[in-house]
Amino acid sequence: MKNKLSFISIFTLCIALSLTACGVKQASTTDSKNTQTEAGSEASGKSDSRLDDLYQQENQLFADHADVWNKAFGMMNKSAANPNGNYADYLAGTVESNKNSFTDDELKTLNEDIETIRKIEEQIAELENKNTSSDDNKKDSSKASSVFSDFSGEDFDGNKVDDSLFSGNAVTVVNFWFTGCKPCVAELSKLNELNDAIKSMGGEVVGINTETFDGNKTAIKEAASVLESQGVKYRNLSIDSSSAAGKYASEIMAFPTTILVDRNGNIVGKPMLGGIDNKDNYDALMKQIQSVIDADSTNK
Repeated sequence: MKNKLSFISIFTLCIALSLTACGVKQASTTDSKNTQTEAGSEASGKSDSRLDDLYQQENQLFADHADVWNKAFGMMNKSAANPNGNYADYLAGTVESNKNSFTDDELKTLNEDIETIRKIEEQIAELENKNTSSDDNKKDSSKASSVFSDFSGEDFDGNKVDDSLFSGNAVTVVNFWFTGCKPCVAELSKLNELNDAIKSMGGEVVGINTETFDGNKTAIKEAASVLESQGVKYRNLSIDSSSAAGKYASEIMAFPTTILVDRNGNIVGKPMLGGIDNKDNYDALMKQIQSVIDADSTNK
């Protein structure tokens, strides 16, 4: 199954960049990932090509009405919509939650685009269901919860990291972000504060920038520059896109996303969407962190 991150999520959440730049940049990332994928059957290849085309049709809608969609995407981290469900429903929920912020013409454009996207999503779902029957990498909840149990990567200085990163902490806060994501960058300094706050509690914050996958040196340099500008000291990692953690990251539909991982490499609780520079998000995350630490103490 083609991951939607490659064609939609990064494209739609590059609020600070032009849509054209985001589309071109992510196309390069997609090509890189595709070269690492084992060749499938001719039928599978045609299916993947059709999926690519459908995703690009959605992207074109965003590009055609860039101003109003950028406005909507800027509100996503404030929306109560569920990004884990149907993508059209997710977009509709965002628009509905913020409908007073749009003009009548803007709402008309958004809702018409969403209905077109809904039809495209139906075609995507049909193709993905066909692929699933022959896909050896089917997702299940047990895999999703243990994607870090056999972990490896490198920090931005080239130092190797393995799953001892998690086993050494009562809780590890893993933040997924990318350099062109404005809400992601906005929360970096707060994540750094969080890292300092939970060190004495047996916790640590770790960043995974999805553009730095597979040791992409240019992306690492860009990400490191952003981190330095925000005074960030906690570790950020580059991981293999074909690893379990890389595949998990590729399924993320909204950025920033933050998860908690216990010392066994298991994801605990639900992902947090949106930046923790929002006080409600920060308080909720701290409550979850304390819960994982308490459980760790009890299990010792």
